[in-house]
Amino acid sequence: MDFDYEAITEKVREYTREHVKPSRFEHSERVAQMCALLCRHYGLDEKKGYLMGIGHDMCKDMSREKLIEIAKKDGQPITEFELKTPSLLHGRAAAVKMKEKFGITDKDILEAVSNHVSCKLGICDLGKVLFVADKVEPGRPQSTDEYREELMKLSLEKMLHAVLVANYEFIKRKGYDIYPDTEKMIEYYSGETDNA
Repeated sequence: MDFDYEAITEKVREYTREHVKPSRFEHSERVAQMCALLCRHYGLDEKKGYLMGIGHDMCKDMSREKLIEIAKKDGQPITEFELKTPSLLHGRAAAVKMKEKFGITDKDILEAVSNHVSCKLGICDLGKVLFVADKVEPGRPQSTDEYREELMKLSLEKMLHAVLVANYEFIKRKGYDIYPDTEKMIEYYSGETDNA
């Protein structure tokens, strides 16, 4: 049986609309559109892109306890870093929700949603797209038309590296704790972009 992307996307959209504040839902719509655009640009499936974008933050406004409870179901350990800031678990929780509630089993969509907060080494191409789209959708203050146009001239790996670096610098300036593997990723994709 074929997966009905339109019907499932609509269900995910409605669930997201009902469970997050209006500004977050608007962000999710912009991320979904950006994901679809990037997928078209890089030869990926834009239906998958839109679906992961519209649902990536569906758990963002949940309580600390609920986030931990749902995220645990993915079978991965919850780190001390995540326990200290449970909002970081909203991607993992959303991936669990997508699988359990909506029957989404595409491993790339689930990996992308699960890891969109921090990204990870070796992430699939859809994961790279979602990480970038979340950070550069047009509602973000730093994301001008010119900035996005320049990014679109790059390979997907180079685009990811540029956005990782910009995000890392933003987090440092704000004085937030940095995900333990972020520096490793920047170093890795820096090497990758040298060879691209």
